[in-house]
Amino acid sequence: MPGERPNDGYHRLMRRVNKFPQGAPESELLLRILSILCSEREAALMSQLPLRPFSAARAARIWKVATNDARILLEQLASRSLLLDIERGGRTIYILPPPMAGFFEFSLMRRRPDLDQKELARLFFHYINVEDAFIRDLFAGGETSLGRVLVNEEAVPDEKACLVLDYERASEVIKSASDIAVGLCYCRHKMAQLDRGCGAPLDICMTLNLAAQSLLRRGVARRVDSVEGLDLLQKARDLNLVQCADNVQKRVNFICNCCRCCCEGLIATRRLAISNAMYSTNFVQTTASHRCTGCGTCAAICPVDAITMDTDEGPSPLPDPPPPGAGMSDLQLLPPEGGGREGGGRKARAATDFCLGCGICARVCPAGAVRLEPRARRILTPVNTAHRLVLMAIERGKLQNLIFDNQAYLSHRAMAAILGAILRMPPVKRLMASEQLKSRYLGRLLENVEVDRFSGCD
Repeated sequence: MPGERPNDGYHRLMRRVNKFPQGAPESELLLRILSILCSEREAALMSQLPLRPFSAARAARIWKVATNDARILLEQLASRSLLLDIERGGRTIYILPPPMAGFFEFSLMRRRPDLDQKELARLFFHYINVEDAFIRDLFAGGETSLGRVLVNEEAVPDEKACLVLDYERASEVIKSASDIAVGLCYCRHKMAQLDRGCGAPLDICMTLNLAAQSLLRRGVARRVDSVEGLDLLQKARDLNLVQCADNVQKRVNFICNCCRCCCEGLIATRRLAISNAMYSTNFVQTTASHRCTGCGTCAAICPVDAITMDTDEGPSPLPDPPPPGAGMSDLQLLPPEGGGREGGGRKARAATDFCLGCGICARVCPAGAVRLEPRARRILTPVNTAHRLVLMAIERGKLQNLIFDNQAYLSHRAMAAILGAILRMPPVKRLMASEQLKSRYLGRLLENVEVDRFSGCD
């Protein structure tokens, strides 16, 4: 029939993954990505799985097969990280991961001869970096971001250190993790496949806690202890990489050490000029103009180009950024152009709406003119993954997809459609979007709810 939507396995899976709070808009590029990652039969099976964690028994009921047969299929999918499998309380639960952070990254976190990773990298690049729909929805679809930036603890003045909470410290996140895994950096591996790679290390990004369990079990990443994890963190800081983490307070799932040239989030922030695209830290860069020599080092190294060198006549041309992963000794300082403590000339100024508060500029300023100061208003970090998913779903109009999760049932599809229409009504949208509801009520409601309990899996 004219206008009828294709119903093959790949189209069904594409529509399914777009129901996630962090979805993936339909695209021919996405269909081609899915065709490399799985067969059409596998895509059809995955399109029927719940968005929330589930058991083999539940998958068996959905697929109408024996539980043991379902478990065999699930294990095959998990072996290629198309699903995550987590051991909890003596039983295995499975998770259909979203595209990002999820099966996009997992496909390039190790070298796999069974995949055409070069073609996959090319498709990812065009879907994410050329087409705008996916990356714009991911980073500008709502106030709650998938990831957040962790402050460089070495850049925080001693008198302000007490203002940095434990979950805002990469060192504490690493020390408190139950499992730590290190695999290939998805972003840099993708760029390397396209001959756009940089000098920053490939094996420096960490997966933690529940997500690490599955990747370790499947050989996607190698296990490290907290001592090595802290060593990798220090190496990343010495290379002026930005620490980006899961946007939760508890059971953080990843810490990426990001370079400005390869990281999807940093590229999107600059290219699309999205303010607060990645949850920033609760600090912001400030420059003491009387100490600024106008060398431009801070502006050159800022990962999101939030710093400009201004004169009375307006912004000055910026120096070229240092090589990716450049350490302190590699930075080439520019001579002051009429600047200095004695004269006028150009001075560094930061756009606070774009400043990540990462602190790299404070570490590299040769004059000690840059400091991190607390933001006027603290930024809300969701308590856990369940809290973050609900916030993202509310903001993106997808809460019904989580409540009526298995829409293989006609009744669930009908109720989801009804709830979706209700949630789009202006008064309800205003209530659901209210800061009081999102921060206080939901935070307390979901404080002790973990992902598997939130799922209702059985």
